[in-house]
Amino acid sequence: MITIIAGTNRPDSRARRIANLYAGILHELQATHQILDLAELPADVSVSALYDNTGRHDGFNRLADLAAEADKLVLVVPEYNCSYPGVLKTFIDGLPYPGGIRGKKAALVGLGTGAQGGLLALSHLTDVLMYLGTAVLPARVRLPFIDQHLTAEGDLTHAFYQQLLREQAAQLVAF
Repeated sequence: MITIIAGTNRPDSRARRIANLYAGILHELQATHQILDLAELPADVSVSALYDNTGRHDGFNRLADLAAEADKLVLVVPEYNCSYPGVLKTFIDGLPYPGGIRGKKAALVGLGTGAQGGLLALSHLTDVLMYLGTAVLPARVRLPFIDQHLTAEGDLTHAFYQQLLREQAAQLVAF
């Protein structure tokens, strides 16, 4: 099972639209998959599901279970202030430790409205995932100027970006 994580809690996010596209690619590859959208996290997750409350919040636990069910992950990560969204870090921090995502394999897709396409976000996230014992696929996809190439309906208009996602998905399935 591959779990695609839309790495922000922003409603109707670009990350969710790319996660939907990635799901379509995995469907074409006949790979079992599901989407975990951080927009579904409880609003009070940082106080209701972490630390002394670990395991006690059904809304958080449902999403954590989606991550636990996966053999492989795809993290679609927008760049926020030169890193990945804090809500993604909060979600990762709320997963069981040392279990959680340890031993899983992950593919990373970075989104940015600027020229770097989430490069720093992917770099920071790679460090965290490697620390947690998650193997990161070397082919990290960066999608710069995403606002110019992704429609509100979720269509990706840049053929090269589509190719990069397809190539990475095929590598992930074989990983």
